[in-house]
Amino acid sequence: MSTALQMTAFVLALLSTLFLLLATCTDCWMVNADDSLEVSHKCRGLWRECVTNMQDGVRTCDQYDSILADHPVKIVVTRTLMITADLLAGLALATLVLGLNCIKFLKEDPCVKLKMCYGAGVILGIGSILGLVGSVWYAVDVYVERAMLVSHNVFLGVHYDFGWSCWLGMAGSTGCFVTSVLLTCCLY
Repeated sequence: MSTALQMTAFVLALLSTLFLLLATCTDCWMVNADDSLEVSHKCRGLWRECVTNMQDGVRTCDQYDSILADHPVKIVVTRTLMITADLLAGLALATLVLGLNCIKFLKEDPCVKLKMCYGAGVILGIGSILGLVGSVWYAVDVYVERAMLVSHNVFLGVHYDFGWSCWLGMAGSTGCFVTSVLLTCCLY
């Protein structure tokens, strides 16, 4: 039972970590949601803004000036939380791999291996909370920005909605949280 649970937790942790990394690196956290006939698809991310021409598929991206430049708070906070969540998820994944029963590392001391799995669960839990806070922070800020424009009858020509990178960040964080629960509560 313990080995099957460990392998399930490992696969879920690996998939969730990949989702978190992809969400951090990709550039579609906000996508244009204008109902009119569009000739281009606009995405804003944590690192750059991209426009894809719908007719010929040509994609152009503009990098933000600098990592240290003045950016909106939602970008700075989300970057920080997502990078920290990525690092913690990677550390937890490495610790989990070493704690698996099928790995020969510390095979003679199963108590230490069990503690490594438990520690990986705690680290994943912390990383999942940071990733969820970062993703939800960004999503709420996008919603509030849109609601403020609508409430003031301001139409700028384009409205943004949550992009697939934002959803990927939420899914990866949720997967890390479920893995954390498996490793900390169910393994014993």
